[in-house]
Amino acid sequence: MLSSFPPPMKSPLPFVVLTLSLLLHAQADDWTLSSQKDDVTIYSRVRTGSSIKEFKAVGSVDAKPEAVRDVLDDVPAYTRFMPYVVECSILKREGDSFISYQRISPPLCSSRDYTLRVRHETKTTPAGATYISRWELANALGPPEKPGVVRVTVDEGSWRLEPAGHNKTLAIYQIYTDSGGALPSFIANKANQVGIGKMFAAIRKEAAK
Repeated sequence: MLSSFPPPMKSPLPFVVLTLSLLLHAQADDWTLSSQKDDVTIYSRVRTGSSIKEFKAVGSVDAKPEAVRDVLDDVPAYTRFMPYVVECSILKREGDSFISYQRISPPLCSSRDYTLRVRHETKTTPAGATYISRWELANALGPPEKPGVVRVTVDEGSWRLEPAGHNKTLAIYQIYTDSGGALPSFIANKANQVGIGKMFAAIRKEAAK
């Protein structure tokens, strides 16, 4: 829920914090700028021995980090607002992690599915709490493969949600995934990049509620 208190006087500090954060993330090793659109900056890099690119996206969300965290943690609701997600559930919770099964139906290709283990971490900073979630494949802990659905065998990534001023979050998303099947790598890379932009738009819209 958004605060009912009147907003403080505008200050250049949030803009400065956000700009510095963007510059710091842009200087990370091996990353190449891929696109800048709708306040989302996407970088990519190639992993040794793979034609599939790893992506990192940096963008702001007009909501507090805890609100964005709550959106990302509402896994069963993904079918309502996340692009391409048609089935999603939490299978098991274990301490600071949970096991989640997801099935997606992207355009122009077969459905894909996978099971993930997602771990959470919270760091306290002078500016406020930073929320981090990391995931890795855990297909052995999910349902068996389904006829007509391609099982994803590479999927790892993270979200980092940092406070960036009044009612604002700097969101850093990182993903390395191979959608599998007969999809050429250059198409898979382009699809991953486009999907990131759609996902940020969906999260912003949901967090605004």
